[in-house]
Amino acid sequence: MSKGHDKEQDGKEDTIPLAPVLDPEEMARRTEILAETADKGRALIQEWLARNPDLLQGSADPDPLHLGPLFGELGARFLSDPAALAHAQTKFWQDYAELWGRTIKRMAGEEVAPVVAPPRGDRRFRHPAWSQQPLFDFLKQSYLLTTRAWEQTIDEIEGLDEHERERARFFVRQWLDAMSPSNSPFTNPEVLEETVKTGGENFLKGLKNLLADLERGGGRLIHRMTDERAFSLGENIAATPGKVVYRNELFELIQYAPATDTVFARPLLIYPPWINKYYILDLTPEKSFVKWCVEQGLTVFIVSWVNPDERYRDKGLDDYLAQGQLEALRVVREITGEKQVNLIGYCVAGTLLAATLAWLEANERAEEVASATFFTAQVDFSKAGELSLFVDEEQLESLTRRMEEKGYLDAEAMFTTFNMLRANDLIWSFVVNNYLLGREPMPFDLLYWNSDSTNLPARLHREYLEHMYLKNELVQPGALTIAGTPIDLSRIRTSAYIQAGSEDHIAPPQSVYRMTRILSGPKRFVLAGSGHIAGVVNPPSANKYGYRTRRGRLPQDFARFLEGAVEHTGSWWPDWFSWLKKHAGGQVPAREPGSRDFPPIEDAPGSYVRIRAL
Repeated sequence: MSKGHDKEQDGKEDTIPLAPVLDPEEMARRTEILAETADKGRALIQEWLARNPDLLQGSADPDPLHLGPLFGELGARFLSDPAALAHAQTKFWQDYAELWGRTIKRMAGEEVAPVVAPPRGDRRFRHPAWSQQPLFDFLKQSYLLTTRAWEQTIDEIEGLDEHERERARFFVRQWLDAMSPSNSPFTNPEVLEETVKTGGENFLKGLKNLLADLERGGGRLIHRMTDERAFSLGENIAATPGKVVYRNELFELIQYAPATDTVFARPLLIYPPWINKYYILDLTPEKSFVKWCVEQGLTVFIVSWVNPDERYRDKGLDDYLAQGQLEALRVVREITGEKQVNLIGYCVAGTLLAATLAWLEANERAEEVASATFFTAQVDFSKAGELSLFVDEEQLESLTRRMEEKGYLDAEAMFTTFNMLRANDLIWSFVVNNYLLGREPMPFDLLYWNSDSTNLPARLHREYLEHMYLKNELVQPGALTIAGTPIDLSRIRTSAYIQAGSEDHIAPPQSVYRMTRILSGPKRFVLAGSGHIAGVVNPPSANKYGYRTRRGRLPQDFARFLEGAVEHTGSWWPDWFSWLKKHAGGQVPAREPGSRDFPPIEDAPGSYVRIRAL
């Protein structure tokens, strides 16, 4: 007898119970909630329209991502090769017929293998009914077959250049992600169960959550990803003891209190990305890279970038290099009295760190830096990952127009763009949880940080996209001049530790690896498990992911590195620290934050980090 038949006999087949009967008082309560949310909804719509008059006047850019020409070209390519299109359709219908046949067999009690299964790590179909109930299993597999058919068809279309093909893949995936049956209240078994169980109160709670998110965003929908009430800056997140010891218009400099009686002589200065806040490296104490470094006996400084407004519209790469990275380096040297400093640059700040090192070389000041560490940073943008899909001449022009009025790229745009890179995890899972199931998001420090996005000065953002992503000038010797100096990365002789994430979609490891062929000094390359954030924030106590290194000279290309790489378990942080100690100098008495010329201004985490944009 089949397993399915056993379930039927035992009465264990998953079913959706009947809806509970509501008493008059409960009905009245829910009616009152609905009326209240309707009134709030109308007010929010009016507020949103008042804040966005260009939508009513027709002056808003109707296609900021320049998708119209892309999909027009895609359609033309479809029609120009009818044989290929017919082949794709035939294959799809054959798979669909196979799925239908297997579903009928399963409904008759037979055990059958699925035609298609979700990719590893896809959390949308975790509920048991997606596999145990034939109807929901059929919906799931139908959707997965459709997704696969679209992806294969785009891959096989001839005549598209690779950039346009990648853009087509990405934006078709956004549409397919949105169309998943898991996102519909009528085809998601978990939502259906919750609706029956609560008599529909989940939708009332979800509506309240939706309106609260709209209200929080001033009429724009900015979904909550975590319970923000669970975190307080300086208390249980960004809580490593320290002082703000310097401040200018671009950044605050934090020096952390020592945790050991003696410290290494040469201090460590960290440049975090100016997208989001610095405390990605100082999350909860268990995950804090800063706290861990302090406990290893390092004198740690970190830059906390300002959250810019319209006053910063003309701040660009020149300013962030000279008034930002170079100025922080100067202050650290003066406070500690050390001639050399060890530097870390994360993501975009790592890209600028490479330019800063080249600037120092050209101006005969390279001896100020003992070593440089790069966290998931790119300098060669020829294969720059999915963010490059948002950058071409037309999109840059549209973005420039958008930034002109405000003087900055608002945090919402960056928040949405980065979430699109992992839409199922960072957008649609919260749509289901918050609005369809009517639940509150769970406390999660990493998502609290992710929701704390920053604005970006118009000039800085435009220059970064144009010179790095669009023209790839940073790796062309002398093509880019910053702070009055032509930049030539090949002149950099500083010893470098280069870290990449094996699953990084923002700075792909093969792109990060290109830095090893450009810098002239000694280099160590480490490939960490996971992605852009978890690959970096991976404390030894977690014992997760692992990392790969290679003995001897680094090969020319990333594929060769992988062939000869040695795998290690756990965090790569101890590997980095073993490398850093060679550049850290001897032991000196521990340093309290500040100095006579730079007295502490206030306790960490300071004031700039508290300025929210969302």
